[in-house]
Amino acid sequence: MIYKFRVILDTEEDVFRDIAIASDDSLEDLHNAIVNAFGFDGSELASFYTCDESWNQEDEISLFDGGDVPGEQKIMSDYALSELLNEDQTKIIYVYDFMNMWTFFVELAAMEEPQPGESYPSTLFAHGEMPADAPEKEFGTDENEFDFDDDDYDEDDLDAFGDNENFEDFGFEENWN
Repeated sequence: MIYKFRVILDTEEDVFRDIAIASDDSLEDLHNAIVNAFGFDGSELASFYTCDESWNQEDEISLFDGGDVPGEQKIMSDYALSELLNEDQTKIIYVYDFMNMWTFFVELAAMEEPQPGESYPSTLFAHGEMPADAPEKEFGTDENEFDFDDDDYDEDDLDAFGDNENFEDFGFEENWN
């Protein structure tokens, strides 16, 4: 079975690529197809994130095992696309380059039989130009989230050492390193 994905850059301008790939290919193969379709050099770390129908991020699936115990964490190459995506679960989030946070919405648009003579994965359609820099992310908070009444705290509570700034009382030597 061939999966056809629409991969959309999270930006105000329309920038997307349609990619066809075999359902038994791995998430790492999809990662490589996305890297090639959008013109990245592939030298940065990346992760996929499972998500719900509203694109709320859930579990991370990284390119490399970064866990404390080698082999304990499943990575992109451990998952066939058909294990995670199907008619009921069509969405996944992809983040490339964690310093710049290129974020993509990846949606399974169709499942079809392979076409004779076609090679997969392949980029079927490209729309929009990639911006020179990753789109800025706005990590907002509720404007009242950090409003405090004057009665809520005392400024002395914010001083970890109180009025005593003599570090000898804490057992530190002057040249401890």
